Parts: sequence; structure tokens; C-alpha cells
Amino acid sequence: MTSAQVDTSEQSSEASEEGYERGLGSRQVQMIAIGGAIGVGLFLGAGANIAKAGPSLILMYALAGGIIFFIMRALGELLMYRPVSGSFAEYSREFLGPFFGYFTGWTYWLMWVVTGMAELTAAAIYVNYWFPSVPQWVTALVFLVILFGVNLISVKVFGELEFWFSMVKVTALIGMIVIGLGVLTFGFSAAGDTASVANLYQFDGFFPKGVGSSLMTLQGVMFAYLAVELVGVTAGESENPEKTLPKAINTLPWRIALFYVGALTVILCVVKWTEFAPGVSPFVAAFAKIGIPAGAGIVNFVVLTAALSSCNSGMYSTGRMLRNLADSREAPAVFSKLSASKTPALGITVSVLFMGIGVVLNYVVPEKAFGYVTSVATAAGIWTWLMILISHVLYRRAVDAGRLPASSFPAPGGAVCSWIAIAFLLFVTCLIAYDGDSRICLYVMAGWAAALGVGWLVLKSRNPEIAERREQTPLEKAS
Repeated sequence: MTSAQVDTSEQSSEASEEGYERGLGSRQVQMIAIGGAIGVGLFLGAGANIAKAGPSLILMYALAGGIIFFIMRALGELLMYRPVSGSFAEYSREFLGPFFGYFTGWTYWLMWVVTGMAELTAAAIYVNYWFPSVPQWVTALVFLVILFGVNLISVKVFGELEFWFSMVKVTALIGMIVIGLGVLTFGFSAAGDTASVANLYQFDGFFPKGVGSSLMTLQGVMFAYLAVELVGVTAGESENPEKTLPKAINTLPWRIALFYVGALTVILCVVKWTEFAPGVSPFVAAFAKIGIPAGAGIVNFVVLTAALSSCNSGMYSTGRMLRNLADSREAPAVFSKLSASKTPALGITVSVLFMGIGVVLNYVVPEKAFGYVTSVATAAGIWTWLMILISHVLYRRAVDAGRLPASSFPAPGGAVCSWIAIAFLLFVTCLIAYDGDSRICLYVMAGWAAALGVGWLVLKSRNPEIAERREQTPLEKAS
């Protein structure tokens, strides 16, 4: 049998043999993919970045969006070669060796745990808008328990909740864009007299703070795109991954163009960039300028939905990643068991307990809790993306040499686009190291790497063959 003749059904059956319920339909996978590209980083974080970069932030989102598309097409090619839940760690394990699979799996788990802490904190802050007398830690705890229960029931319930979370975000953003275009076209509302495309260049130009200052916003922009790769984690529980995953990935460019570049362009045309400030959602500020009744409250509800959506996704992915690590004997074997509803209940439970640290932070330092954890999530996300890209480069090299079957969903440009994305992510890492405020996340990651290194030495001492094992490829299984 040649490398190009391995049956696609054999590849997809590997995911079903993991024991998961294929409970995510095309409708839900599409919305999970859309929701992954719309988060708190856009709704809230864009305010600080507009203050730093002005209208040029639109270009930064477009540039980063192009790189994210390269990453997702690389992941898509790997997923169609071998669709498995916990894909990032599996591909790192296969193409780079057991240690990298171990490191990537645990680091992606860390990314979602700390993201869960951040989103719980954000959700508590947003509820504080309506109920200022309720302590932040109480709200964070309530949301943690509710989402925990949803994830334990079944993947179908998770998928349905995530579908509606994403629907709220998408509908709200489209509504904001339509209203903004209406203001620009017909000149209604309090902002009608000053709304103009000229706002993009009239106030000190398109790069008002200089190109260097604009580039420094890339680290914040990349944080806004975290979770877009979540669609890869759904591979083992999608009803028809060969059709739904490529479709979800191929729609990414228009989602980025509409929800990020389009929304920011409209808002910066309606309201001049000098009126936005750090710590304030640009969408809330724009609605206040337009004068829509209850506009701030509506946007606050949407941002709350975005935070809960992200936390919900975090619980889903951490449980799956712990099970993948347990199956590879890189985490306690008990995490590999599925509950009666075919969910990795113990892995989800342990992850939620760690997310509970965020509740403690909201009790001890409510004003600083959000800032303590977001930068760590960004650094962990960059590592995950790098592993996807490097695995893709090595996979393409193996395909060209005839050692592995070609994927049914090849990335355009082959490995060239992956190399471009790798260089870009390394450049962003250098920007993080240069920025004194965000540099701390690299120190945290260095400590995390040291801890994982010690853990790997312990694993090797107890089970020496673990360092020599590689995943059996579909071609080897078929021979």
C-alpha cells in the first residue's frame, strides 16, 4: 500500500475508538469555530490597544489574522491526516518526540486553566456593573459551578450552550457593525456630525504613535485570537470531522475580516480614536457616543457572554487534554476514564479545582486578579501554535519523502506559510520580552518549563520506555 492510499475512514475511526461520543454536529462545530475568534480580547482589550496604536490597530488585527489562518490551515492538514482529540499534543508527540507531546499537552492545559481564571474574573467584574454590592468572588464561584455542571452532563449540552453563547456574540457584533454603518451613511444619532472615514487618518495620521508603537500591540492582538484553535480539540467528538472541520477552518478569513477588522474599522470611523481609553470597552464607548438607550448595558451583557463562553471552552478542553496525557502515561492513569455520559469527568473536575484559584484571587486581590493570569495564557498559547506549525513542517517533509500519507486538506503554500508564521510568533515573543509589563509571563513560563522538566525526569525514572515511544502512524497501522 502506498502512502497516498491509506483510507480516510481508517484515519477517522481512530478518533471514535477513543470512546468519546460524537455529539457535536456541524451547526455546533461551526459556531464553536466562530466563537473562538470572538473573545474578551476584542470586546475589552481593544480599548488599550487603540490608545497605543490609533487606527493602525486595524492593520495589526489583519496581519495577525493572516498568521492565524496559516496556523489553522496547518492544523487542518494535520487533523485530516489523523483526526484525534487532544490533537496538539498528539502531533507534537509523533513528529517531535514524547517529551514535546508531554510538554505541549500540559502547557495547553495550563493555558486554559489560567484563561478560565481570567474569564471568571472578567465575568464577575461585568456582573458587578449591575449588582455592585455582590462580591466578585461570589459571582465567580457561581459561574464556575454552573459551567462545571454543564460540562459533566454530556458533550451535546456543552456544544449547545457554546452554540448559543457564540450566537449572542455574533449577533451583537453584526448589530454593532450595521448601526455604525447606518451612522456613517445617514448621519443619525449624536455621533452623526463627526462620524467619517476621515477619522482613520485626520488625527495625527494612520500611525499616530509611530510604527513601533503599533507593532507593540501585537502581543495584545494575539491574546485576542487565543482559542481559535479549539476547533482542533473537537475532532474526536465531531459527527463528521472530514467535512465539518475543513469548512470551519476555511470560513476563518471572513470571520476575522468581519468581526475584527470590520468591527474596529466601523467603530474608529464613527468615533475618533483619541476618545478611547484603556480599561474601557471601545464598543461601550462608541454606543455611549451614539446615544443608544441602554447601549452600555447591552454591550456589558455581550462581553459577559464572551467571558462565560471562553471559560466553558476551557473546561471542555482541559478535561480532554488530561485524558490524552493519561493515555500516553504522562498523567495519572485515572484521568483516562470516561464517565457514563462519555465525558472525562475527573479531568474536568481537577481542572475546575485549579480554576477555583481564580475565585480565591477574586477574594484576596479583586482589583488585580485579571492582570495576574492573562499574560501567562498568551505565552502558553504561542507555544501551542509553534508546536502546531513545527509539527506541520515535519509532516510535510515526511509526506514529500513518501513516509506518510498525504492529507485530504493540504495547507496552501505547503510548509512555506508555516515558516512565515513561525517567524512571526518568534517576533511577537521578542516584543513580549522587550515590554517590561508583559515580560513577567516569560519568567512564569520558564518556571513552568523547569517544573515540567523535573516531572519528565521522574516519569523516565519510573518508566524508561516512555522517552522512546512514538505514536504509530496510520501508514504503519495499515501495513
